[in-house]
Order: sequence, then C-alpha cells, then structure tokens
Amino acid sequence: MGLEIRQAGQSDRDAVARLLDEAFRNDPVSSWVFPDPEHRAAVHGKFLGVFVDVALAEGRIDYAVDGSAAALWLRIPAGDPQGEPVEDEVPAKMRAIADPDNERCELVGRLTGAVHPTAEEHEYLLMIAVSPGRQGEGLGTELIRPVLERCDREGVPAYLEASSERSKGLYERLGWQFTGEAVRLPDGPLMWPMWRKPQ
Repeated sequence: MGLEIRQAGQSDRDAVARLLDEAFRNDPVSSWVFPDPEHRAAVHGKFLGVFVDVALAEGRIDYAVDGSAAALWLRIPAGDPQGEPVEDEVPAKMRAIADPDNERCELVGRLTGAVHPTAEEHEYLLMIAVSPGRQGEGLGTELIRPVLERCDREGVPAYLEASSERSKGLYERLGWQFTGEAVRLPDGPLMWPMWRKPQ
C-alpha cells in the first residue's frame, strides 16, 4: 500500500483538527465528554484542536499526504510530571476553548494525566485519527510503524491511552500492553493506558 507520510505544519492545523473531529465524533470518550450529539457537533472540533496546537508547538504530527490519517506525538522526558504543558495546562485550556461550562472537558485530561508514567523518557501517542471512510485499511498501523521502529532502534518506550476496546486490540498487536490501571470516567467508559517497551 505504501502510505506517503509527511510532517504537518501550521498550515495543516485546521485540516488535522477536522480529521480528528470526524474520526472521534462517535468515540466512547468523546460521547461521554459531550453527551448531546448536536452540541458535540458544534464544539468537538474546537476541543480536539487544542491537541493539534500542542502537538504542533511541542511535538510533531505525522500526516498522510492524502489527508486520510494523522498521528500526534510528544516526546516526554524522564521525570517530567506527565509532560507538564500537556497534562497540567491543557485540560483547563480545552474546557475554556471548547465548552467552559462542561467540567468533563477538563476532567478527562486530569484523570489520564494522573496515571501517565513519568519514570522513563518515552514517545507519547497523544492521538491517532483515520478518516471514517478509510478505517480498517491498516492506515493507522502504517502511520505509526516508522515511529515504533525508531523507538526500537533507540531503546525508547512508547505510551498511549486507548479509548475503545477496538483500538486497544490494535495497539496490543503493535506491542503495547495494558498497564493494569484503567482510567474510569465517572458514569462513563473506560480508557486503557498502554505501555510499549522497545523491541
């Protein structure tokens, strides 16, 4: 298949945010944060746009040349409490920008931040999105494989939070393992923190 990948820049910001919005609109976690579908349609893109801004400023976005998929990565140093800018300021920023009266916008980031490992430097897969019409074609795997190969060469672990059983299974096939401590969203779905040792 040979997915062509480039690094996204500021000019891609809105296109990547739209892709995330489309890919995650019906995700269990997004549906919990924004239970009303009409309201979700109105604010979800703004909410996920904050992730895009963080990745552009502090990490990188691997982006399929055809716009079908994007992976947002941050390199988290050892001893950094969850990558402070991401886990400390961002939940409040997401709430302020997207939906100020909705505490769930902030809570999801606080809860995932509380379990984020800090002992070792690692690559953090903040989000990966594949266009809804292209899901199931292996694009996500193709997009992240080069990073995992580099992690293996450099001896660097990788971390993520899976937001569905389906994505958890995909990540397990790529070498990630559930850390054993699920994030329990109040009256909502589970999220699965996953760690991948270099192979």
